[in-house]
Amino acid sequence: MLEPSWDVIIVGAGPTGGRTATHLASLGHSVLMLEEHSEIGRPFQCAGLVTPKAMHEVSLYDSVLQEIDGARIHGPDGTLVPVGTDGKLRTYVVCRKQFDQGVVQQAMQAGATLSLQSTPVNAVATDAGVDVEVSIGGEIVNMRTKLLIGCDGAHSWTRRHFKMGRPNEMMIGFQTEVQGYEGKERWLEMYSGSAIAPGFFAWVIPSGFGSHRIGVWSTPDRLGGKSVEQCYEDLLNHEMWSERFSKITETARYCGPIPSGMVKKTVANRVMLLGDAAGMAKPTTGGGIGPGFRQIKGILKPLSEAINSDQLNEKQLHKITNKHFTAMKKDQDKARTLRNLLVSDTTDKELNKHFTNFAREDVLDLINEIGDIEKPVPLGLALIKKVPAFRRLALRAGTKLMFR
Repeated sequence: MLEPSWDVIIVGAGPTGGRTATHLASLGHSVLMLEEHSEIGRPFQCAGLVTPKAMHEVSLYDSVLQEIDGARIHGPDGTLVPVGTDGKLRTYVVCRKQFDQGVVQQAMQAGATLSLQSTPVNAVATDAGVDVEVSIGGEIVNMRTKLLIGCDGAHSWTRRHFKMGRPNEMMIGFQTEVQGYEGKERWLEMYSGSAIAPGFFAWVIPSGFGSHRIGVWSTPDRLGGKSVEQCYEDLLNHEMWSERFSKITETARYCGPIPSGMVKKTVANRVMLLGDAAGMAKPTTGGGIGPGFRQIKGILKPLSEAINSDQLNEKQLHKITNKHFTAMKKDQDKARTLRNLLVSDTTDKELNKHFTNFAREDVLDLINEIGDIEKPVPLGLALIKKVPAFRRLALRAGTKLMFR
């Protein structure tokens, strides 16, 4: 039987929800995680990349399926740009079920409580707390919490219920798990071009034991009526690449939204949004684990103090989050601007020219020196400032990069 009163109720027990619960429970707060599914880590809807920094934070190395040293990136005309160095780790590929369960297990070890098959059906925030009606296995249970945190993903119930806006950009991703693809060991592949992934790219990620994850993402406006599944089929049948995919056998497929662009309101009276619910996915890769971890870590101390003093109205939560969240939003906006300049808002002809420049030895050296999957902005700015062929793009960007 669950307690009727909590310091914090977290909606969603994915990586961001689990990590948030770990932090707050470790500081002595009573924390309840509500998870709508019957098990943690399902359904799987992610490429499963975890940066070394995020992995170091949770030390769930048992969940690693494959270490990645770099990416072989192909332009629309086939120009190859290899980014990375053999033997120098860039990122991890994980079993998301095992990783997610590990993060939530850490939260429970810290003192948090998990309730599966549990979804909020109503919530009312007052000066005294948030009264939440929760469906647990079909039975309605009434609870009260000082603070309600929505970590409930792209289609966040919390965000919609409290009318906190929409992510600035919503991408759509489609991915399969396959056997039979032969790629370079410890390297992922990326394919670009309007016929494959309009404005974005397709990926092939080694996931251990001879399997690979093949995916495509884009935005509805760039797809022009096509589905991402059609783009996936176009990749497999592309005249330049079809031979690479001729022997694959699918073992699973997934499709889901990728929210990028922080929502207008990340806080309301006694309510907060984190991770994908807040639109925090990276516009360059779609990754959401690292941003979710950084989002809560940057506000932890003042948030804990506010929970202890029960000072959790919208004004106070805005004061706690404003500086950190605004900085994250600026980085996200700059990354999107750079992505649009270099990839998303280009024709295939322009993109081929970019790839010709990317493939130059001096530019590759710059990419490998500065490139960071977690922080793409410094690299993008360096390319525009130091590579003459890209300087004209600064004029197109105008003030978006300089003053945001």
